[in-house]
Amino acid sequence: MTQTISDSVSIDSTSPRVFSLIVAAGKGSRFGSDIPKQYTAVNGKTILQQSVAALAASSYIKQLLLVIAKDDKVANSLDFSLPVTFTYGGDERWQSVQAGVEAVFAAGAKDEDLILIHDAARPCVLAQHIDLVIQAAMQHPYGAILGVPVADTLKQVSVEGDIQATIDRSSLWQAQTPQVFRAAKLRQVLRYVADEGLMITDEASAFEAMGHSIKIVPCNNQNLKLTYAEDLTLIESILGSR
Repeated sequence: MTQTISDSVSIDSTSPRVFSLIVAAGKGSRFGSDIPKQYTAVNGKTILQQSVAALAASSYIKQLLLVIAKDDKVANSLDFSLPVTFTYGGDERWQSVQAGVEAVFAAGAKDEDLILIHDAARPCVLAQHIDLVIQAAMQHPYGAILGVPVADTLKQVSVEGDIQATIDRSSLWQAQTPQVFRAAKLRQVLRYVADEGLMITDEASAFEAMGHSIKIVPCNNQNLKLTYAEDLTLIESILGSR
């Protein structure tokens, strides 16, 4: 299987290249399906195909690396909106991202280039938000991610199910993807995660663990991730309205 696509960095570079990858090696156990959730059909295409199409709408993205599971028999059979190549992921998300990052460097990425990471199960992101987060990362020494402010009241709850406190949400955001980082810095923080045995839920967390600040760029609530079965109806409605 091919693995190619056709500590300080300067933020003065006028046009760093953007290397894009989608992490599609997970099984999506919370979705409750016999197949990985990224291969669920919606509006005539799989969720993965819809996510690739969303990235293809950005003028910054010309090709894509898909990180898939070693036993994946589906991805190679699909048609995509961008030229796509593949590499294998690991058991944890960060391991899959690390495999993708190493494949990107093998393809010729330089330290100052940008690596964009998107969830396979997040098909509703708009091109304007993809462009905004890439542009923000171009002006930042480490990178930028999409996100939305937390809207609901948050409760801290005990293991017994009793409310203990209400959490101030004024500075809290929900992280989304794409997340876009300077290539050398991303490689460095992922190696730190591996060396320290950390458990992270997104790539920005790795930067935070090393004390590096990441820019957050406002998106919207339509940038849903397919997590539970009930999310599918909302995603189908959003995609169908475009």
